[in-house]
Amino acid sequence: MMSTKNLLVELFIEELPPKALKKLGEAFVETVAVSLVQQDLVDRNELSRAISFASPRRLAIYLPKVLSQAEDRGVIQKLMPVSVGLDANGNATPVLLKKLAALGADASVLPRLRRQMDGKAEALFLDSVVPGATLAAGLQTALEVALSGLPIPKVMTYQLADGWSSVKFVRPAHRLVALHGADVVPISVLGLAAGRETQGHRFEAAKPVVSIRDADSYAEQLKGEGAVIASFAERRAEIEKQLKAAAAKENLKPIEDEALLDEVTALVERPNVLTCQFEKEFLDVPQECLILTMKANQKYFPLLDGAGKLTNKFLVVSNIKPDDASAVIGGNERVVRPRLADAKFFFDQDRKKSLADRIPGLAKVVYHNKLGTQGERAQRVAAIASAIGQQLGGEKLAQQADQAALLSKADLLTDMVGEFPELQGIMGRYYALHDGLPVDIADAIEDHYKPKFAGDTLPRGQVGVCVALADKLETLAGMFGIGQLPTGDKDPFALRRHALGVIRMLIEQDLLLDLEWLINRASDQFKSIDQFDLGFNLKALHDFIYERLAGMLREQGYSALEVDAVVGLRPQRLGDIPKRLAAVRAFAALPEAASLAAANKRVGNILKKVSGGVTPKIDAALLKEPAEIALNAALDAVKPKADAAFESGDYTASLQSLAALKGPVDAFFDAVMVNAEDAALRNNRLGLLAVLHQAMNRVADLSKLSA
Repeated sequence: MMSTKNLLVELFIEELPPKALKKLGEAFVETVAVSLVQQDLVDRNELSRAISFASPRRLAIYLPKVLSQAEDRGVIQKLMPVSVGLDANGNATPVLLKKLAALGADASVLPRLRRQMDGKAEALFLDSVVPGATLAAGLQTALEVALSGLPIPKVMTYQLADGWSSVKFVRPAHRLVALHGADVVPISVLGLAAGRETQGHRFEAAKPVVSIRDADSYAEQLKGEGAVIASFAERRAEIEKQLKAAAAKENLKPIEDEALLDEVTALVERPNVLTCQFEKEFLDVPQECLILTMKANQKYFPLLDGAGKLTNKFLVVSNIKPDDASAVIGGNERVVRPRLADAKFFFDQDRKKSLADRIPGLAKVVYHNKLGTQGERAQRVAAIASAIGQQLGGEKLAQQADQAALLSKADLLTDMVGEFPELQGIMGRYYALHDGLPVDIADAIEDHYKPKFAGDTLPRGQVGVCVALADKLETLAGMFGIGQLPTGDKDPFALRRHALGVIRMLIEQDLLLDLEWLINRASDQFKSIDQFDLGFNLKALHDFIYERLAGMLREQGYSALEVDAVVGLRPQRLGDIPKRLAAVRAFAALPEAASLAAANKRVGNILKKVSGGVTPKIDAALLKEPAEIALNAALDAVKPKADAAFESGDYTASLQSLAALKGPVDAFFDAVMVNAEDAALRNNRLGLLAVLHQAMNRVADLSKLSA
């Protein structure tokens, strides 16, 4: 076994795009490591020990136990059938010689060829040894593969030092380090030859160039001599620790934002958290505006008090550690002031005009070239919301839902939302309260976008639920009606999210609304649009919603059989679904369940084969066999109980009562010929099975539980 050493490869680059750095670092390590494993230079078990380094100016990988050369490999190559490769005298045919030449061999290998049975014919095989890849060759290949496959947001083309050649990469690369233990691996990429020298922090490094002794000393030398924490994860943890410590000194807490933390980690090489502040007068502006401008524009961490309210203090993650930080703090305070002043100006200006006065302006904002303006859309959403409100709470709720829906898009025309689109709905609520509107209406304006993502909260009140449902149904019906269906991973109008939002509200709020009724109310609003044809896509929209529902339930831990049994019936009241699933789970645990599920499947198959369908009707006078008389009697006893439990919403009791049918059903199939020659007998028996099928499948399609 050849000896191994640890490997370090670093590309020193100009500042990388911060939002892409984490992915670039992970992809670089994974691709290089996997390529070396494929070339037998690293054992697959070592993959988990690969370490990624990613800072604003470097991508690097540390990989333990890398061979200087892979072991030679024995290769068995099947050439061709003996009858093709050798003539009658056992000499090589031209076809065989040509094949050997293509493999880099000649007639000298003929004595080494093996004959072996391959299926029914004898074939010729060549055994050869392929020399193992050297680390230099293997690493060259691995780096070329990695650099060509990195998830680069935008590629740059730049000239090399010779002034003639140019290369393409995410940013210009200036140095390449490749160390196998303490030895430089002779490779080159992006016009750079590998060495052991890199650069540290732009301003804080002890010396401009850091000469790396060996692979194991890379991180330590960069930290000591280069003032750089090379590891993304280590740097992120350091920032998090400093943020908490600085906030604790003020008895405050930093805002939690994983994406911002990742981005700031990608912006600094030597984090230094400093506490800054701004004038308290800016706190009159809604805190969402201030928080967003500080996070999005300045990458600052706002500080909140114990109640989650914004304070006039914030944290900055600096890339330098001066002895006197006052200049850095003062600079950041100066920079944030104009941003906050802009937010205050927008807020003051927006409040000079009411939301109601902005509604006519929505007629000038295009929503979709086939579906009209935002004004027309608001009218449609209002009509749907009003209908939902009427169903859920009568005239008062209908009027509130109508008013909130008409105002729900008005804040799109405000300066604040124009500057920060993420605040739509949030600003609508503030402006509605300023206009003196009831809290229910204001909350609904903000909440009609909810749930915005998986795990998001639902609207706070009934008015918000009405408008949120209406808004999502209008989008779904509109987009399906013009044929804008999601395909594969493309869903530009977030229709999957809208469908899940509708499902969650109907289930979690247990709303007394039928899905078909809701879709019809939504599609009614598009009748005047010529290019609209929801009729054509109505089934597709139903399928789409039930598919999302089934996927969501499986993610929640229900089995595929349980979900198929319940969702397969397409229940209109989605609020019932958790109770139906619980009933199915309880039924499946009964000793009679498997037999009844199998019988149900058999009954379904029999009824499917009858052209024209079967009416669930029984003529008692035509029941001849004792087993069919007994089954009818059992149905007479069980069906009223099952139906009564179903109507009262006790689905578990409804299914449990069916257990009494096991014996009569089994006896029926053992003793009764359904397809009797007498047409009247046959039809009556089919009618009996249809009644049985109907009784068994109200809560769920029990045949789905049959393996």
